[in-house]
Amino acid sequence: QVQLVESGGGIVQAGGSLNLSCILSRPIFSLNAMGWYRQAPGEQRAMVALMISGDKTYYGDSVKGRFTLYRDVMKKAVWLLMSSLKTEDTGIYYCHARNLAEDYWGQGTQVTVSS
Repeated sequence: QVQLVESGGGIVQAGGSLNLSCILSRPIFSLNAMGWYRQAPGEQRAMVALMISGDKTYYGDSVKGRFTLYRDVMKKAVWLLMSSLKTEDTGIYYCHARNLAEDYWGQGTQVTVSS
């Protein structure tokens, strides 16, 4: 079992920045993958940033160059640093972790980007 607790969501104007954090209940190095997904209103949950085996990080096409995934092994934390935010970045952001074949999700944190 892996528990994930997100924080840092809120309302920000377009062009602004916001950082999300996720605290995990177990050491990061024991996980196969960790990252962030987003669910916009009326849409399916989609990958935003995903780190595989602590090595390669993948980003969704719409956030490349604007978002950065950062992890702190000692603090068992994962951050999503978001800049140059657009209204289409609005949604619920979920922290995700995978251990072997099991997927774990946080409760989600709302990000609203106003025009």
